[in-house]
Amino acid sequence: MSTAPEPQAGAVQRWREYPPLDLHPVLVHAMEAFNEHGYHGTSVRDIARRVGVTVPALYYHYENKQALLVTLLETSMRDVLDHCRAAVAEAGDDPVARFSAMIECIVLFMANRRGLAFLDTEIRSLEPENRARYVALRDYLEYMLLDTVEAGIAQGHFTTPIPADASRAVLTMCQGVSNWYSSDGPLSPEAIAERYVLLCLGTVGHTDSPSLGRAASAQRSRPRAGTGARSASS
Repeated sequence: MSTAPEPQAGAVQRWREYPPLDLHPVLVHAMEAFNEHGYHGTSVRDIARRVGVTVPALYYHYENKQALLVTLLETSMRDVLDHCRAAVAEAGDDPVARFSAMIECIVLFMANRRGLAFLDTEIRSLEPENRARYVALRDYLEYMLLDTVEAGIAQGHFTTPIPADASRAVLTMCQGVSNWYSSDGPLSPEAIAERYVLLCLGTVGHTDSPSLGRAASAQRSRPRAGTGARSASS
C-alpha cells in the first residue's frame, strides 16, 4: 500500500461537525479578498483597509501577503485531515466504511468550509518552498484515500483496475463542491455528501451497490443541487 509522512494531528471529536474556525480577523478578511479578487488581484493595502488597520499594523501580525495565503491554505488542509482521521478512526477496519466516511467528510468540508476550500486554486500563487509543503499535505490526503481503496480491492469490495486514478478522480469530484455549493440551494451539505458517497463508490467499482440505481431514480424526482453564487465564508 501507499505510504506518506504523517502530518501532526489535531483534535477533532465529531468529524461531521464544522464549527466556525477561530481565525484572526486579518486572515478572515484576506480569505474574503482572495476569493473575490484572486491572490494577485489583492494588495496588502486592500486587506488592511478591510480589517480597518494600517499596513504596518498588518505586517506586525503577518510578514507579507504570501504568509497570509500560506497560513490559510495550511489551515484548510490540516482541518480536513484532522476531520478525515477522526472519520476513519470511527469507521474501523472495514474499507468500504472507511472510504464512505472519508468521502462524506471531505464533501462536508467542501460545503461548510467553502471559503477556505476554494483557495486551493491559489496553489499556483505559492512560492516553491511553500508550494512543496502544501502539496505534501494534499498528497497525504490522497494517500489516505488510496490506501483505503487498495485495501478494498484486496478484500474484494472494490473492482477498479486503476486505484490511483480512481482515488484522484473522486477527490477532484469532491473538491468541486466548493465551486458550486450554495447554502440557499435545495440540498443540505449532508444530502450532497450522501449522494457523493454513492457516486464515489461507483467510481471505485464497489461490488455491492444496488443503491446506486435507487439513487438515480430518486435523483430524477428531486430538484438538483443549487448552483448559486459561491460565498466566501468559511
